[in-house]
Amino acid sequence: MFSLTGKRAVITGGGSGIGRAIALLFARQGAEVHIIELNAEAGQQAADEIRQAGGRAHVHAADVSQQAQVVAAFQAIGWVDVLVNNAGIAHVGTVETTSEADFDRVYQVNVKGAYNCLFAAVPLMKAQGGAIVNLASIAAHVGLTDRFAYSMSKGAIFAMTLSVARDYLSSNIRCNSISPARVHTPFVDGFIAKNYAGREAEIFEKLSRSQPIGRMGTPAEVATLALYLCSDEAGFVTGCDYPLDGGFITLNT
Repeated sequence: MFSLTGKRAVITGGGSGIGRAIALLFARQGAEVHIIELNAEAGQQAADEIRQAGGRAHVHAADVSQQAQVVAAFQAIGWVDVLVNNAGIAHVGTVETTSEADFDRVYQVNVKGAYNCLFAAVPLMKAQGGAIVNLASIAAHVGLTDRFAYSMSKGAIFAMTLSVARDYLSSNIRCNSISPARVHTPFVDGFIAKNYAGREAEIFEKLSRSQPIGRMGTPAEVATLALYLCSDEAGFVTGCDYPLDGGFITLNT
């Protein structure tokens, strides 16, 4: 079950964190993986790990916020069965403390970046159909403190997911999103180290407890859900968002 043999999968931001976990798992399940990554070195490391395990992987250095670069990368890939829009950045701040430059940067990467990849990938999927997974967030569904710009961007991801799912039903293109709560990635460790030097263990525990289940998610858990949604076994699933949140949305009181 959940084989991706014979499928060509594109994962943005596949060089680290959640994107890397998705790239590694998809390759293990037989996909030919194409990583689109701003950090070409990180992308190459992920691709090397895939190849060492006997898989197939390619890296395309591109900034997802730049449409010309994205279109060129997809033209080089040729045809696409699976797209995972994972690349994104975070931002901390209220509407008052979010500068115009910060707001624009989050929009350019998180929203326009996903749009650019959809714009390039959908025409390549129409001939044979395909599966798209967009990484949204619990921030698209609930109010989070000091996450104004980030929440804006993930709300847009959720809305774009529904729009693409509806528009391409007749082309057999499925589009779903995943809304994780906090996931333990190198970004989280770096954020804690930068902002809470000397209190790393305390803050890590506090952030872990913010999920009712009592811990953060793992990149592998997100990758497993993405695999299901991109597999033929999920052929009846489209236009859905899946909270992967340890009970955050429904159990946090």
